[in-house]
Amino acid sequence: MTLATYFQSTQWFFTLYFIALHLGYFILNILSIINIRKYMEENSVASLPAVYTGLEIPVSLLVPAFNEEDSISSSVQALFQLQYPEFEIVVINDGSTDNTLNVLIETFELVRFPEVVPNRIGTKEIKCSYISKKHPNLRVIDKYNGGKADSLNAGINASRYPLFCAVDADSILQSNSLDRIVQPFMEDSFTVAAGGTVRIANGCEIHKGFVTKPRLPSNLLALFQVGEYLRAFLFGRLGWAPLNALLIISGAFGLFHKETVVSVGGYRTDTIGEDMELIIRLHRILRKRKKKYRITFVPDPICWTEAPEDLKTLATQRIRWQRGLSESLLSNLGLMFNTNGGIVGWVAMPYMLFFEWIGPIIELVGIISVSIGFYLGYISPEITLLFFCVAIGFGMLLSIISVLLEEMSFHIYSNPFYVIVLFFASILENFGYRQLNSWWRMTAMYRIVRKKNASWGTMKRNSTLKGRDDQVTQTK
Repeated sequence: MTLATYFQSTQWFFTLYFIALHLGYFILNILSIINIRKYMEENSVASLPAVYTGLEIPVSLLVPAFNEEDSISSSVQALFQLQYPEFEIVVINDGSTDNTLNVLIETFELVRFPEVVPNRIGTKEIKCSYISKKHPNLRVIDKYNGGKADSLNAGINASRYPLFCAVDADSILQSNSLDRIVQPFMEDSFTVAAGGTVRIANGCEIHKGFVTKPRLPSNLLALFQVGEYLRAFLFGRLGWAPLNALLIISGAFGLFHKETVVSVGGYRTDTIGEDMELIIRLHRILRKRKKKYRITFVPDPICWTEAPEDLKTLATQRIRWQRGLSESLLSNLGLMFNTNGGIVGWVAMPYMLFFEWIGPIIELVGIISVSIGFYLGYISPEITLLFFCVAIGFGMLLSIISVLLEEMSFHIYSNPFYVIVLFFASILENFGYRQLNSWWRMTAMYRIVRKKNASWGTMKRNSTLKGRDDQVTQTK
């Protein structure tokens, strides 16, 4: 094979790959548009004040905390303001080395509580349990450090209610989020898990633990992530959910049927992608047991979270995400092409493996290969232009559609200027930012091959979620 033949053949391979990739995105977009229109029609009264029947399922809110002394008090206080008839808050202090536990003790008047926590899912040893004299529905579990998954398992063991909601200590829930995300469990008894939407809090006005005025971040990296989250939730998850083929529920905001999670062994502590791994394992095991179940996504309950604003922190996050994706897929490969796999095993798993998992490698290698081929004269300008239109142009189009869909449906950003900014940001991110993400994900794959240890790393915080008890804060 000559060099010219090599470049020409690989160029067509990469072009066809991107056509297949974006065709998949396009189908998901169509499903999302149909589903969101149906959802908006069925939930047109969602803006009315909640009317409780007394039949709502009680929920345990699990809040794993490690070195969260700056925000844990305001985080818990905000949870008490959620609009829901019956819930408990279980904070799991995962061996914090800062003042997290003392802050909780002083703020909520905690006292030691002689509680025997059942060890249904094995966890690190629990040191002590506390209960609040101010809030009877608040308990704190103090345990030795074992990581987020281990903390959640301890929280599941300690929880008293049939549903549990995993909430990050540094995130903010809308006041009606719990009421909205519980609806699938009320409507369908076979529902075992439901996820809500996660949005970027950077730049927003926050008062007493709630986002009072959504705003766009001024930081360019955070702004690009707003568009990413719109695509991931409004298209990705909203597209897969009606097919019962959803493979991920965000660890920042998910509601689960406790007994089902216990029956599959809880969260795995040997992976850094414990949220996605649990969902795929639920699919695999429940299908193997031939049990009827539903894993779904509800678009309007919102959890606000802080996005990284510097390259180092963002790189650490994306490398960790890719590693978690790899571990989740590879440890549950038995689901793919299984006779009982259904759509999730025959469509969603292969799609995630061939497009999301190895996609970054093919994207970067394709761009580099076609660019070299064009430079050396082996690939014509017309064919090169076709490739980049497919590889980048379609991505821009999908990003723009996601912004339009958000504007037509939930209309979170009321200022028209924000929509214009998001529109241009969705175009700009395709020139450098997207490729940088692919590089970070390739780095994760390289580290996996080299068997380098992975860790959560340290999230560098800005002012968005700090000191939010009784003042308005805004990202600089």
